[in-house]
Amino acid sequence: MLQKVIYLFVLAAVFVSCSGGKTKYRIGVSQCSEDVWRDKQNAELRMGAYFHDNVELKFAAAYDSDERQVQQIDSLVNDGIDLLIVAPNQVSTISPAIDRAYDKGIPVIVFERKTSSQKHTAFISADNYEMGHVMGDYIVSRLHGHGTVLEIRGLEGSSPAIERHNGFTDAIKNAPGIKVVASLQGDWTEPTAYETTKQWLDNNKEVRVDLVFGANDRTAMGARRAVANSSLSTLHSSLFCGIDGLPGENGGIQLVRDSLLDASYIYPTHGDQIIDLAVRILEGKPFDKETLMMSALVTHDNAKVLLMQSEELMKQAERLDLLHDKADKYLHELDTQRVVNWLSVGIIVLLAIVFILFYLYHLRKIAIQRERVVNTLWNLRPEDVPIVQESSETQNTPEVAEETEDNVAEESEPAAVSVFITRFKEVVEARLADSDISVEDLASDMNLSRVQLYRKVKTVTGSSPVELLRTARLNRAYQILLTTDKSVSEVAYAVGFTAPSYFTKCFKEEYGMVPGDVRKN
Repeated sequence: MLQKVIYLFVLAAVFVSCSGGKTKYRIGVSQCSEDVWRDKQNAELRMGAYFHDNVELKFAAAYDSDERQVQQIDSLVNDGIDLLIVAPNQVSTISPAIDRAYDKGIPVIVFERKTSSQKHTAFISADNYEMGHVMGDYIVSRLHGHGTVLEIRGLEGSSPAIERHNGFTDAIKNAPGIKVVASLQGDWTEPTAYETTKQWLDNNKEVRVDLVFGANDRTAMGARRAVANSSLSTLHSSLFCGIDGLPGENGGIQLVRDSLLDASYIYPTHGDQIIDLAVRILEGKPFDKETLMMSALVTHDNAKVLLMQSEELMKQAERLDLLHDKADKYLHELDTQRVVNWLSVGIIVLLAIVFILFYLYHLRKIAIQRERVVNTLWNLRPEDVPIVQESSETQNTPEVAEETEDNVAEESEPAAVSVFITRFKEVVEARLADSDISVEDLASDMNLSRVQLYRKVKTVTGSSPVELLRTARLNRAYQILLTTDKSVSEVAYAVGFTAPSYFTKCFKEEYGMVPGDVRKN
């Protein structure tokens, strides 16, 4: 029912936006390149314009050419645009063209990438330094503070490449056990990353690489392909991390979900937000000179949920686009502009409220699901834990083949399950503060092999020992936060996390709030 209501309001809103009124503002959009990320952003820019019947957009893509982007900006200015939205290909080379537009009195919004000039009206982007820093913290934690990293940087001279590299470098400074074996120059594209990585591997056959950090997901995947095609056996266990976290087919979120990438970081597009800022500037309303958009780390733990959310939003966007096209054709035939104009403001506001409520409803559902997961995995009494039947795929693995049928029968007995779970929880809780604890260590404490422990835990709970260890750590952290006045960093170290920032992210993913919120409730 709610979805039907939303569609009715959307249809009414696009009727208004498509009405044949005279265009008041012409906005030029200068993209430094054309790729999947910018295709998504351009679609959002057009969608944002649907809700402003006095906006016309003119797009230009420079395909990574400084000279072409300068020419395109000058052409947009000569065409009489009222505002320029620009993503500079590099920091300094595009500045003169932007300055010329600004000096002619045209407001300029610089987005996603910075310019060396201060002649712009507003800047809006995600925090690329923070992205690099968070990924650096994650990599340190993922490698447990020890390992080798190969970095593939973005386009030389572009501000995201510079800031992501600086953030990553600063994050690993305090981890002497992490060694960057090389920092290779890329240009954001997968083919260049592949060739650069392949050449480096051919010349450094004795070097071990535990993890490859690409400045974006395409770069990371190019490096992954080069490693896969290498004959060096020492590289076959390498991990790969990137940035962009796009939804959709072969996007970063899906790549993380499918374990092709170990982690990514969502680089928000928010074209609709850019259009809203442009209209506020043109209408003389208050606006922020600088806006930093929120983002988030994507790991295997949250990729599936994020992908489901993104796919649903994309479906809604596609339906909205289709509705807009149909409404446009219809309204050109019926000239109903004056009939529906008086409804526009109220409908758009109501539509926004409905979408917000819809979004909050889904966030609440996700929080409830996470709470149920926590209760199922750790907080249940041993005798209440249901025995999970193994899939045929799990039973046929070489590791499980080592187990005997007698063991299967024994571990299915309720009394044996209760004793096993009680003992396992005791072992895990006794060693929560040990950040270097491994599955082998837990198995040794229980007088089992690693394979036996994995299989027994998986059979009884449906989760792996590593997943239960993390849940136990977060559960202990929650109790410490409730009962003590220790700082978040102290709590993180007390339960075995090596990076407070990574602890905070894991805590938020598990409980739907940051650690500091526990004491506010």
